[in-house]
Amino acid sequence: MDFDLPDDLAAVRELSAEIFEDRATVERVRAVETDSHGHDAELWKILAEAGLLGISLPEQAGGAGLGVLGMATVLEQQGRRVAPIPLWAVLSTAALPIARFGSPEQRERWLPGVADGGTIVTGDFELRANGSPAALALADSDGWRISGELTGVAGAGVADAVVLPFGLDSGGRAVAVVPTDRPGLMVTPRESTNRGETGAVTLEDVPLTAADLLSGDGDEIIEWVLARARVALAALQLGVCEEAVRITAAYTSQRHQFGRPLSTNQAVAVRAADAYLDTECIRLTTQRAAWLLDQGEEHDGRIAALVAKSWAARGGLRVVHATQHLHGGIGADIEYPIHRYFLFGRQAAITLGGAAATEARLGDLLEQAPRIGAPT
Repeated sequence: MDFDLPDDLAAVRELSAEIFEDRATVERVRAVETDSHGHDAELWKILAEAGLLGISLPEQAGGAGLGVLGMATVLEQQGRRVAPIPLWAVLSTAALPIARFGSPEQRERWLPGVADGGTIVTGDFELRANGSPAALALADSDGWRISGELTGVAGAGVADAVVLPFGLDSGGRAVAVVPTDRPGLMVTPRESTNRGETGAVTLEDVPLTAADLLSGDGDEIIEWVLARARVALAALQLGVCEEAVRITAAYTSQRHQFGRPLSTNQAVAVRAADAYLDTECIRLTTQRAAWLLDQGEEHDGRIAALVAKSWAARGGLRVVHATQHLHGGIGADIEYPIHRYFLFGRQAAITLGGAAATEARLGDLLEQAPRIGAPT
């Protein structure tokens, strides 16, 4: 693949970088954290007006049709400014699966509002250690009654609906779009690591009908969504690490100790170089995974998405630890911006499983793959 972005995606990168730089300043991010509960509604509206909320949606759904690479391009720029909006969750765990697996009625109900910013649909695909969803549905005369608790759903407090997988009492799994005003559904605000808008979603005998379900095999839908969500988190982490390294390079070049810049100290320079290399590994693995998924190479794309998420988790944590450490005492000052990159980096690393869990899943998938030269 060609790692240089085509002209249309380069234009998207330039536009999104300009918006996030102008609208997600340090002062604005601080104000949103304290006054708006971690969701910048004004920035969300501006992204909608620029057509960036529908960047990955098909054109017939009101989007730009730029797929997973388009989504990753915008998320990278969000990460650079640690902008407090639930963009990764809305695009990868809600908008894309509704566009791919939703009924015509579901697509018509939810996607135009997602693209124009008037509706927020988020999703939660965190699975338990044994791979089962956190919610279970029992069949009744009209469909199902679903119960469970989703402990940390990005954007839940501002969402109009949540896309979630659940287990069936008869066996198997399914995925549904559940409006947040449905009886029995309650959202409780929670504080997340990165201070973004997050909520616990409690479901107590919430009624579901066949019209709420996404079409297709539940297991396949879940794996399809998880691949794109992992790429989304890796892209967000890429932006976080890029900017954290840039800020650190500037600081260590300007900060003098013993009559010379900190950056001339070999230990500082080597650790900063390692952080740069980790960041580039996140970039290359993320772009490759996004490209494979856009090319329809689903199996290879899922493997590549796990590789990208592994780098985002393990390498990303190394980067945000190093960049905060290289700031010395000022790195612990919450009035200085580097700490937000540390918090965002940790959030992206642990969401949908940290490095060890991601690599275990990667090993399982590789074990299932046909081996070169194996007997048939």
